Amino acid sequence: MATTQRSEQNQSVPKQPQRSRDWSWPYWPFVPLYPYGQRRTLCREIVKGKIWTFEQLQGILYVIIPVRMTVIKLAAGGLLVYAPVAPTRECIRMVKDLIEKHGEIKYIILPTASGIEHKVFTGPFSKRFPKAQVFVSPSQWTFPLNIPLSWLGLSGRQTQKLPANSADTPFADEFDYAILGPVDLGLGPFEEVALYHKPTKTLLITDSIVSIPVNPPQVLQFAPYPMLFHAKDNAFDVVEDTPTIRRKGWQRMALFAFYFQPSVLDVVNTKQTFKDARQAPDRSKKAYFGLFPVQWHPDWKRAFDTFRQDGNPVVAPILRKLIFNRNPEVVLQWADRVAQWNFRRIIPCHLDAPVMTTPQKFNQAFDFLRSAPPPQRGWFAKKQPISVNFPKEDMAFLDRVDQFLCDRNITPPAKPLPRETSEQ
Repeated sequence: MATTQRSEQNQSVPKQPQRSRDWSWPYWPFVPLYPYGQRRTLCREIVKGKIWTFEQLQGILYVIIPVRMTVIKLAAGGLLVYAPVAPTRECIRMVKDLIEKHGEIKYIILPTASGIEHKVFTGPFSKRFPKAQVFVSPSQWTFPLNIPLSWLGLSGRQTQKLPANSADTPFADEFDYAILGPVDLGLGPFEEVALYHKPTKTLLITDSIVSIPVNPPQVLQFAPYPMLFHAKDNAFDVVEDTPTIRRKGWQRMALFAFYFQPSVLDVVNTKQTFKDARQAPDRSKKAYFGLFPVQWHPDWKRAFDTFRQDGNPVVAPILRKLIFNRNPEVVLQWADRVAQWNFRRIIPCHLDAPVMTTPQKFNQAFDFLRSAPPPQRGWFAKKQPISVNFPKEDMAFLDRVDQFLCDRNITPPAKPLPRETSEQ
């Protein structure tokens, strides 16, 4: 098991929170992601006195995958911030509590080139700490308009690109990093910075790897309604707010978020959806006026259990099908380099953390990009690891998206997998 699961007894059922100026995020219209103008922050200590995470809700409509910032104490005093989140009053107050104990923020890392859900917060966050040096991944771009970083609030005097060689940074004594990409996606490149903290043997990553928890991420307990919404079986269903129901809604939400349309989910036609909405018991704005345009199969739980892979590190389906296969060789070179570090935990920007694992298991998550080597024979032949593959029926919708993008020359097609040979 790659990570310890929280017990159901620890899954509290708090009341719906009220609005607060402490949670206000006034710039949400620029990137209108749920929960829009009100963003709670959950701070957790991961390594005592050394590493903390700050988590906030984030999603599209009620499909929520929380986002995470990591703060690390520097040996000489001060703090390093990886992938900032929205600098609400609540968030900044928590950060300042750390500053009082451990010193000022010295470095801020924007570890992605295109991830707007991370990029949009870096400028406003860095303005709160103008003495900090901001380092960004080199191949910056934005979609649909490629706007300069200054328009996102990043000061030219404060901001610089990460050097290709991590030894050229002022934090090289404690950290190493490896830049994945750029991987050409047609519209722009995919790029991600994996950051390794040597003293605690901790790997920070952005989107490349996730670990899927059985129970809802703790920060989701701040706003449970989306889990209750997804726990419904149809538009007429009325669900109770219990830990079991929340878990059911979370697991369905995870399938929706990563597959978009898994095989265990049917889309109800528009006419029937509106007909059902007129008879729905809850037609409030919060319930989308009774609209519930999906139908889950009875065996949906099997799909979640297969997808979760016992909590081991996995590459999300969308990255497998639409991004990493565009340049498998570059991705594998990066994964091999990262696997050379002796980390024992991973802190991704999304879902479960920390993920207690090994470099070998991290590297195995990318085996889907490796061609199977010729079988070895004889008494001393090594057993080949089994590559984790998601069910073809669950990947079918992403297959259609991939075909659509390639047919219209929006993105380049997938490249052939690198050929491997057996050891002699």
